[in-house]
Amino acid sequence: MAIGAPLGWLGANPIEFITRSTGTWTIVALVATLAITPLRRALNWPWLVRLRRTAGLITFFYAFLHFMTWLWLDRFFDWNDIVKDIAKRPFITVGFAAFVLLIPLAITSNNASIKKLGAATWQRLHSAVYFIAILASLHFIWLARRNPNEPYVYAAIFALLLGARIYWKYRKSE
Repeated sequence: MAIGAPLGWLGANPIEFITRSTGTWTIVALVATLAITPLRRALNWPWLVRLRRTAGLITFFYAFLHFMTWLWLDRFFDWNDIVKDIAKRPFITVGFAAFVLLIPLAITSNNASIKKLGAATWQRLHSAVYFIAILASLHFIWLARRNPNEPYVYAAIFALLLGARIYWKYRKSE
């Protein structure tokens, strides 16, 4: 995008292109982050767990870029317009909520936070990522126009990943 913008490669509406691209990379990174534990368990690859924090922070990075594209390039920091947009358009409301909920996860993605919060509290906090995935899916479903099936594919992947977690949790308690 940084190279394509000055060269005119971003199409007739570069802001839309950047917004769509950063949104797509956010949801792809979220899928990758949530897939790490099931893949680690299914393939018996314990080393994958070391990638989870980085993947989560990459997700936040792209969500931040997606949010800043909307805030800066689309709304030009017009705070009245931003507040109206969040309140008026449900897909922006849930997208904004998902972004806000990602912030504490990004802030606490370090060993010091695990120690300070305690492992159990930290784990509960970070399990909010599944709620964030639901909000991200809604955001994408409500806004998809070009390929209306694509957001449902991501929603199905999130459902499978959450289903695997629930299955393992209840199987373990038996």
